[in-house]
Amino acid sequence: MPNLELVHKKDITPFRRLAIGTWRTAYDPSVYGTMQVNMDRASAYIEAFRQKTGVHLTVSHLVARAAAEALKKNPDSNAVLRFNRVYLRERIGVFFQVVIRDEETGKLDLSGATLHDVEQKSLTQIVAEMENKVKSVRKGTDKELEKSRRSFDSVPMILMNWIIRLVSFLAYTLNLNMKAFGMPKDMFGSIMVTNIGVLGLEAAYVPLVPYSRVPILLALGNVKEIPAVVDGDIKIVKVMDINATFDHRIMEGSQAAQMAAVIRSWLEDPEGNFGPIPEG
Repeated sequence: MPNLELVHKKDITPFRRLAIGTWRTAYDPSVYGTMQVNMDRASAYIEAFRQKTGVHLTVSHLVARAAAEALKKNPDSNAVLRFNRVYLRERIGVFFQVVIRDEETGKLDLSGATLHDVEQKSLTQIVAEMENKVKSVRKGTDKELEKSRRSFDSVPMILMNWIIRLVSFLAYTLNLNMKAFGMPKDMFGSIMVTNIGVLGLEAAYVPLVPYSRVPILLALGNVKEIPAVVDGDIKIVKVMDINATFDHRIMEGSQAAQMAAVIRSWLEDPEGNFGPIPEG
């Protein structure tokens, strides 16, 4: 069984061919953009959801579900490069960055948790699965992840670049299942989401992570109040900046715009897209 379930995409545009031939690594083709979203209805939805269900819904969960829907409607963006060819993923996975603390040293580190088939799940299911995964990551009880972390801890720094490139080549270019070597299957998913708003930041552009082969990263700023013109009047509204980084070899501007429209629609009309709040 391969690491990823893929389908070779043959009908790519002339620009995509040129982009693939121009950039050899994911360090060069980064494109950045920020979209400001009205969060009045989303904030009210989150508060009502928490009160009615007792489930700790957050902005990150909403964006993860909306982003999964955007990939579902724009499947060409749910892809990886192998041998300079575009392969479409058959599943959608969302990677959440997680801050963990070493219980012995007290030092903070970054790790992550991936949810698959997010587009098929309810918000309650997403929250529950995410809480379980984050808990296991922070407690160090995720056996696969801990095995992977220990494996890299034992690698001498002088060899780290070479080992990381080798693992990425085996897992994605050759599409080999690396589970036996301590690397969970499809470890990083289709898109990465990180909430920089919890740090009090409004904007930051997260760099592409070459070895993960993830072509889209979203950094969510903090929700803030600003004056805005609404129906001809100046009102105070809640807004949030979504800061995106994407790989130009995988995505074109039109695809990014289509995905942005889906995410904006879902956040600015939560009742119509996420659905009514379930009974607690």
